[in-house]
Amino acid sequence: MLWELFLEFLKLGALTFGGGYAMIPLIERHVVKECGWLTRQDFADLVAIAEMTPGSLIVKSSAFVGKKMCGLAGSVVATIAAILPSFLVILVIAATFLRVLGLPLVQSVFRGIDAAIVALIVAAVVSVGKTTVSDKRTLLIAAGTAIVVLIFNVHPVLALLAAGVIGIVLFR
Repeated sequence: MLWELFLEFLKLGALTFGGGYAMIPLIERHVVKECGWLTRQDFADLVAIAEMTPGSLIVKSSAFVGKKMCGLAGSVVATIAAILPSFLVILVIAATFLRVLGLPLVQSVFRGIDAAIVALIVAAVVSVGKTTVSDKRTLLIAAGTAIVVLIFNVHPVLALLAAGVIGIVLFR
């Protein structure tokens, strides 16, 4: 059974692209319809729990199904199998990347990508800001948070906590 778990989740790990929602039908087909390891209700519960917890859906699914089928050993085997394809791909990319990193063409590509990333972050800030900065109070919270983080080097988590407390005071 451990070998079967390993092979199924190795396939799933290699075939699941596109993020959580795109993977759901493929995972369901394997673990509910083809292997019969979960009922539809079990799978629905799995997805609900997985969406409430951080991490990749395929990793959480493999841990859940592996545990249900073979206990802790099944959970470990299925999880390793699910992450192995991505791990190997990243290893190959990293090895290739380190070899070409010093090439002038590659450095030029990254300079362009770096600039584009800054633009994308600015675009996200503007987009989110249009929705969330809705009055003078929220503008002050946003500006104050930026100032304490950028100028006074306050840790972002502390700045977020302070902004939450200020929000309670101003909007309660």
